[in-house]
This record gives sequence, C-alpha cells and structure tokens, in this order.
Amino acid sequence: MSNATRDPPRPRILTSGDTALVVEFGSAIDRGVSALVLALTERLEGAALPGVTELVPTFRSLMVHYDPLVIAPADLAARLEAMAAGLDAVERPGRLWRLPACYDPAVAPDIDDVAAATGLTPDEIAACHSAETYHVYMLGYLPGFPYMGDTPEPLRLPRRTDPRVKVPGGSIAIATAMTAVYAIESPGGWNLIGRTPVRVWDLRRESPALLAAGDKVRFDPVPLAAFESLAARAAEGTLVITPEPAPGDAA
Repeated sequence: MSNATRDPPRPRILTSGDTALVVEFGSAIDRGVSALVLALTERLEGAALPGVTELVPTFRSLMVHYDPLVIAPADLAARLEAMAAGLDAVERPGRLWRLPACYDPAVAPDIDDVAAATGLTPDEIAACHSAETYHVYMLGYLPGFPYMGDTPEPLRLPRRTDPRVKVPGGSIAIATAMTAVYAIESPGGWNLIGRTPVRVWDLRRESPALLAAGDKVRFDPVPLAAFESLAARAAEGTLVITPEPAPGDAA
C-alpha cells in the first residue's frame, strides 16, 4: 500500500440501485485514493446538495444516497462528476485517537500463534503494532467497525483458517495489511492480538461510532490490571476518550 497517489485516477460514476450512486476513484487500497474519497466527502458535506441523504466513504469509493423525488440521478451524476474534479490526493490533518491497548495473552488469544508465524515475541508484537499511527479507511462489517491501515510488514498475516463464533467487543485484530477493533461481540476470523477497553460503538453516546473515516489511531500499551480497571469504567460509562489534532503527516 502506498501513502500517496501521484496521478489521481479519473473517477467513475456507477449506479447502485435506484437511490444511490457510487463515485469510484481506483481499484486498490491506497492512502492517496482514500484522501480523494474523503476530500469529495468533505466537499459534498459543505455543498449540502438538495436530495442527498447520506454519504458512505469506503476504501476506494464514495456511495452517495439520494432521494430520486428531489434530484434526478442524471443530474446528481453530473454534479458529482464536476465536484470530483480537481481533488487533492493528500492526507489532511484530522482527529488522532489514542486507545489504551492490552496485549496480555489473557485478552490476546492469538498472540502466541502470531509469534510463531512471525518469529517475534509477544512483547515485540505489541511494540511493533503500537508503534504505528493507523489510518481509518472506512467503517463496515459491523456498526462502528474500523478498517485501519497500514499494519507493519512483519505482522501481515492471513485471516485465521478457523473463524471464531464469538469475538469479544474491543478485540484488536490483524489480517493482511489491516488492523481493526471489533465494535461489538460477533463472529470473526481475524487474528486477535489484544483488546482495548474503549467502546468504539456505544449507543449511550450521541454519536455511537467513536471513529470515522479519515481519523488516525494509535494504540498505547497498558498492563492487564490497568485494562481491567479501564474496562470497568467503560462498562459504567465513565471512561471518556477525547481526540487530539492529528499531525499533518501521520503515517
């Protein structure tokens, strides 16, 4: 995965059902492509086009939901094509979240398997994983589930061959070049190397999803006792995490 796209691809406007259009910028997971997606998202949010009801950024495209009784698809496609021109494929400063992360085997059931596969010790895995500043490409699979890149090369492993029926919410997972935090308890096949007490999806908040596409995330290692204390506060609703301004070149 590269961090920039030197020559931004010409976007394609695709139909998705009868109430959505997709603006597709490329075919790869790339931070430059992601920057184009997020730049168009920002431009559309500022324009507040009549009839546009929701914007859903993904790895390489932006899905634009609309009300066909307010705006015709051909008219919206023309507006999108015009607004997608001249976008800058440069990562913008955004929010930086520092999430406490416990890499203890008690909450990291795959860390020994990852150690065997990579030749790293569990401590080295924790140090390697927590040294990176991750880019949130998109939310998907589950409400609030962040797909984050780019996982350091030594930790790039395939998904497990035997997915679990239940993965605890807060589990920190890796698969291929992605890192994620399971938002809620669910099935899953990623490699579990830790857990955060922070609830990235919490219906008690005004905005249940903690993270958004374009955010940056760092994991701050904490011991098991500290994790358990923070997890108790999270269950009570008293654990509050606030973001910092992200540096302009966080990678």
